[in-house]
Amino acid sequence: SDYQQLGYYLRSNLFQGVPLKTRSLVKDSYTPDVFQKAIRDPKNWHGKKIYELGKWYEKYFIDLRVQKAMADKYG
Repeated sequence: SDYQQLGYYLRSNLFQGVPLKTRSLVKDSYTPDVFQKAIRDPKNWHGKKIYELGKWYEKYFIDLRVQKAMADKYG
């Protein structure tokens, strides 16, 4: 039966669970000095400044509201 097969698999340790130590491709790809030299500037996030992101999100949500209003009005 399925119950006996599941018991067999659990006893055989086929389901070993999650690894005890997690690995990251980024950490494996770069040496530790890369992370120490990295400077994080909260005002310049991936080449965009915070207020630019705020403006983009504001325009995005206004556009969503306009689309919803148009759909409600014209179907």
